[in-house]
Amino acid sequence: MPFVPHTKHDEQFMLESVGVDSIEALFDEIPPDLKSGVLDQTPSGISEMALMRLMNERAASDEVKLSFLGAGAYEHHIPAAVWNIVGRGEYMTAYTPYQAEASQGTLQLIYEFQSMITRLTGMDVANASVYEGASAMAEGILMSVRANKKSKSKRILCAGTLNPAYIRASRNIVTNQNISLEVLSYDQDEGRTAMESLAPYEGEDIAALVIPCPNFFGGIEQIDALTDWAKAQGALVIAVVNPTALGLLKPPGEWGETGADIVVGEGQPLGIPLASGGPYAGFMCCKQGIVRQMPGRIIGQTVDLDGKRGFALTLQAREQHIRRAKSTSNICTNQGLLVTAATIYMSLLGNTGLMSVANKCHENILALVDRATKIEGVSRRFTAPVFHEVVLKLPRPPAEVLELMAAEKILGGFDLSLSEDPSLSDCLLVNTTETKTTEDIDLFVTSLEAACGGSSC
Repeated sequence: MPFVPHTKHDEQFMLESVGVDSIEALFDEIPPDLKSGVLDQTPSGISEMALMRLMNERAASDEVKLSFLGAGAYEHHIPAAVWNIVGRGEYMTAYTPYQAEASQGTLQLIYEFQSMITRLTGMDVANASVYEGASAMAEGILMSVRANKKSKSKRILCAGTLNPAYIRASRNIVTNQNISLEVLSYDQDEGRTAMESLAPYEGEDIAALVIPCPNFFGGIEQIDALTDWAKAQGALVIAVVNPTALGLLKPPGEWGETGADIVVGEGQPLGIPLASGGPYAGFMCCKQGIVRQMPGRIIGQTVDLDGKRGFALTLQAREQHIRRAKSTSNICTNQGLLVTAATIYMSLLGNTGLMSVANKCHENILALVDRATKIEGVSRRFTAPVFHEVVLKLPRPPAEVLELMAAEKILGGFDLSLSEDPSLSDCLLVNTTETKTTEDIDLFVTSLEAACGGSSC
């Protein structure tokens, strides 16, 4: 759709029609001390030609030969059919169905997405999606406090192996509601939550325990033991999962004796391109018993007066649908376009395809670890089993290694010295997906070896 700005004549005509003499007068209810004033640091406009050249130069600077960077966003193969379909006008322009009379096509698409996500996670119900993985975790925390009627503490235990960005985002969202996030220590040898770290909380009032699997280091947590411990304390369990990993790992609905209560995660691996960090789509599921505390909206299947199958908005707990005081969230939204891509992706791959992708991801990381740890000074940092990411300990600062690898157009991984944990100052988080070939892994190892200044054993 072309952008057609209003002319000065258009603006004056509209202002006269509403009875004000300036655009500024439309915002007279805002106190002057809250206004930014003149934006003197905003550069002046440039021509369309100059803009296109600038954007092309910036895009070219992002070009790489190979990427082994994960840490929450992953480079998977996306079948061509996914975005060929999503790019059609009837999908590209569709947005959130606020009204009950939203198109049946849009409603059915979301219904299918919900059905697939619940099947993947082993849960009872899913909503129509939220912004992305980090805010999905925050929404899960808020939901757990509402749903756990027996708990009055508003205390949430978070595994120390959660993605640090998720913890930061969640704190920003929930702190003003007097919810406390307490981060557990992790086993320095295994790279997963230490069961001993739970001992100080035995018998205390805890609203929920947040468990990632795989965790930020790629490790597989002791999901059954952690889940059963939380339930024994009267706490709910919030699972933070990678949907691709669920093609290989046990679904959260089957964790421990009774399963997780709330499941959230990032939907980006499901047919959504990296796109320099977004937009993405978060998914959110729960048990039937606490569904009324779930934010967002849920699409249900029904029949019309003629007995034909139809779809309708079944549960709408957002402030735009009910009184603000009774809403479960005022930030969650349905990422319609990205949910469409994820639904088509899952439809194309099916059970066998998703399992095949997950298996190949896992095989590739094992091959990379086997090769990389033969480089002098390079070793595996943690011993816990992994899915498709691993932490490597390097003989020189990760920033220096990554800079040398980047000169060869290879993104070697995520520099863990950027984390707040000093024990990881010499560590690199490396990811492989099904897109990596044997030749790609060979090239990574060769580049890493040269950057580390070591030699293969």
